[in-house]
Amino acid sequence: MVAEVSDSDLRTLLQACRRVAVVGLSPKPDRASHRVAAYLQAKGFHIIPVHPQAREILGEPVYARLEDVPPPVDLVYVFRRSSEVPPVVEAAAALGPLAVWLPLGVISREAAELARAHGFVLVMDRCMMVEHLRLLGEP
Repeated sequence: MVAEVSDSDLRTLLQACRRVAVVGLSPKPDRASHRVAAYLQAKGFHIIPVHPQAREILGEPVYARLEDVPPPVDLVYVFRRSSEVPPVVEAAAALGPLAVWLPLGVISREAAELARAHGFVLVMDRCMMVEHLRLLGEP
């Protein structure tokens, strides 16, 4: 069983993380990854797009692979299928993030174990934008 992350821990994480690598960030504005990243950018997060083909997303240069992103990275947000998450968690470990975050519908017990082994938190099946609005948003 994977431990749930408390609201207090989520709030602390959202306040502490400023540099966010977004794996699978789509250049298409109608995609969830793009909308969420644009929201986070508007709230002061430095977004680092990771996409194998794009050159620029949200005005930021794009890295083809997470392994190409220069540290430090506070959080890695992974917009990939559940089955594709464990290798991303392994690659994230080299960046020393506080956490790896998986959006709604993305759950990986294997990734949770890898994150724990590498000493960082894995947030699963939650939208960072929704949680930011809920825990830190303006009334």
